[in-house]
Amino acid sequence: MIRLFNQYVRVPFLVLAATEFVMVMLAVQAGAFIRLNMMGWQHVTLSGASIVIVGASVLISAMAMGLYQGRLREGFEGVLVRLAVSCAAATLLLSLVFYLFPSLHMGRGVLILAMLLSFCALASVRYCFLRVVDEALLKRRVLVLGAGKKAANINRRIRRKADQRGFYILGYVHVHGEKDDIPDDRVIHMEGRLNEYVLENEVDEIVVAIDDRRIKFPMGDLLELKLNGIDVVDALTFFEREMGKIETTFLSPGWLIFSEGFDRSITRGLSKRIFDIVASLLILMVTWPVMLATMFAIRAEDGSLAPYFYKQTRVGLDGELFDVLKFRSMIENAEKDGAVWAQKNDMRVTKVGAFIRKYRIDELPQLINVFKGEMAFVGPRPERPEFIGELTEKIPYFNERQYVKPGITGWAQLCYPYGASDEDSEQKLQYDLYYVKNHNLVLDLTILIQTVEVVLFGRGR
Repeated sequence: MIRLFNQYVRVPFLVLAATEFVMVMLAVQAGAFIRLNMMGWQHVTLSGASIVIVGASVLISAMAMGLYQGRLREGFEGVLVRLAVSCAAATLLLSLVFYLFPSLHMGRGVLILAMLLSFCALASVRYCFLRVVDEALLKRRVLVLGAGKKAANINRRIRRKADQRGFYILGYVHVHGEKDDIPDDRVIHMEGRLNEYVLENEVDEIVVAIDDRRIKFPMGDLLELKLNGIDVVDALTFFEREMGKIETTFLSPGWLIFSEGFDRSITRGLSKRIFDIVASLLILMVTWPVMLATMFAIRAEDGSLAPYFYKQTRVGLDGELFDVLKFRSMIENAEKDGAVWAQKNDMRVTKVGAFIRKYRIDELPQLINVFKGEMAFVGPRPERPEFIGELTEKIPYFNERQYVKPGITGWAQLCYPYGASDEDSEQKLQYDLYYVKNHNLVLDLTILIQTVEVVLFGRGR
């Protein structure tokens, strides 16, 4: 795991992306060679820029399909489906690029052959990767110092082998004076020094998960190990890095104060505003026919006088109120008896509403909120003021999510499934806090690209 553009990136996936980029470029050249021999041509014009653009397009499409995420659990068959969609999407994107920039033109025959060869090459690389990535040789050997409540939280959240991509937890070290909450077979009772065990077992990283650091905290041993190249991190940082969220169970104001991130500089604000405007314009250019069709569908189902849009007061940046705009997906006067949580199979949702909610079409009018500066394209989902007070009282640190603009899509929507309860709000808060702490232009672009996966495969909300 390395930190790149303020984001944690798994080295195996970084190597995988570089390998696949090279394989696609080789596939393009192979496609040109095959096409040349098939047609009996003397030569096929293929610029270096065109080859690189093809490689980049396939890479971006694969990212949009979630193929560089550690949480992908669908197996090789699911990977093949996503690879096929990625290659198809890249073909459409490249057709548009070559149309707009004729100097980069690549023949249709070469492009189709290149995509077919790319799919075969990427499928082979993925098969090898899935066979190798779970081998212990490629995993960091992690030792958790502590076997109490914090350690039990780690053991509970990362119990499956699939949750430990890139690392392997050797065990949990018993700390004198602390009650063990870990199963006995996972607890390590040391007779010698911590340093000796770490060196003998080739430990790469130590996660400090001691409930009370005042009881016999091995500061000297940890300092010596740190100076000898062993990574030492606390449990919260471990969760942030490996799971893309900030675990609120043991979160303290001190950790938030002294940790990196929370950028609200003028430069960040300007770059985010430019990103919001450009992304919104691009989405609007692509989706305006869908929006027009949605308006016709709403009228067709509910009558010629039925309203297209629905306004609802939400809480924005620093607690400011604004009216969010959405396509109406429920019956009229759905909240005549007061505000209530929307449910997964809500009886108030119309037939058209069910469709547009599933594919996020109902969110498209929020582009107007983005243009007005009330929302960002990427950020935590804006909550209703009726729920904010209640959630702030029940959930610690809930108010901190309001220190960035709310967004149409966000990190929590990518990482957590649909939910409409206090418990779901608490779980989503952990991902929202991760975004508030680590947001930058690269993370915004990543979320925007991966939102395509959410829309196509119906994950999150």
